[in-house]
Amino acid sequence: MSDYDLHHHGDREVGEGLVDLAVNVRLPAPPEWLQRELREAVADLAAYPDPTAATAAVAQRHGRRPDEVLVTAGAAEAFTLLATAFRDRNAVVVHPQFTEPEAALRAVGNEPRRLILKSDCQLEADLIPDDADLVIVGNPTNPTSTLHPAAKLAALLRPGRVVVVDEAFLDAIPGEPEALAEKALSGLVVLRSLTKTWGIAGLRAGYLLAEPDLVRRLKAVQPPWSVSTLAARAVVACCRPAALDEADKLAVAAERDRERLVAGLRELGVEVVGEPRAPFVLVKIPGAQRIRARLREAGYAVRRGDTFPGLDGDHLRLAVRDEATTTAFLRVLARLLPA
Repeated sequence: MSDYDLHHHGDREVGEGLVDLAVNVRLPAPPEWLQRELREAVADLAAYPDPTAATAAVAQRHGRRPDEVLVTAGAAEAFTLLATAFRDRNAVVVHPQFTEPEAALRAVGNEPRRLILKSDCQLEADLIPDDADLVIVGNPTNPTSTLHPAAKLAALLRPGRVVVVDEAFLDAIPGEPEALAEKALSGLVVLRSLTKTWGIAGLRAGYLLAEPDLVRRLKAVQPPWSVSTLAARAVVACCRPAALDEADKLAVAAERDRERLVAGLRELGVEVVGEPRAPFVLVKIPGAQRIRARLREAGYAVRRGDTFPGLDGDHLRLAVRDEATTTAFLRVLARLLPA
């Protein structure tokens, strides 16, 4: 039994009338061109879904072969597939990070070890136990917003070990630095999600990239037709060059908005953890749970941090929003902070 609520996610913080700084989905709705694609796909819903075109689109987008791609019902399904296929592995989950990987492992009877990083959130290969043959890490990591160097993550690989790198937020960083998605390395599994950038969390669309043997092993435990027709169509649309260009522009805007948020927090004397690179920021404030409750009273939802292994009640995660929202939020936060 875990000592943390591993199934607590940001969507449980939001509520009617609250400004959402708790969920890391950037757009309030899919862009019109994507909505149009999805409306057109409704006519195909009588047929069973076929991910072939989506698989090919992902392969082309990352310069991989189709047999190195598995389209999934969001990154969360990929964690379930990994836990099921590798339930007997000596698993290590690098924390603080997204809690669903550990929850998926525990659901199948695996008791993963936790590697809890120090306050600088830096990962080194020698921190991983030698006998670990399944390692899971996020890049950039949720909730710390830390971007690990690709070389350090690749250094975790060794014969007989599977290393899973969750790159769900990497397309929210301009140019996708430190990406491993295009690297065909033995034992490496890279996860990607489309929900964060394109505002389609309710659609469940994502994929993983790995060597063919690993893809076959994971596909063997994937439920039939788990990727819906609409999700598969979204994958195709979001892998087109025009969409990739738009995603990079959104990433540039998110970076600018994040820098504005971080600067404002530091002006207020709020401790920002590490060096944030993703479209969310982890902060440490004494009495953060009281601040969180008062923010709700003032109309703002933020993500509590104490459900992440390695964090405590003084931590909050803040999603990056536009300038007007950030300015208004910082003004309210300033009134609530201890004098």
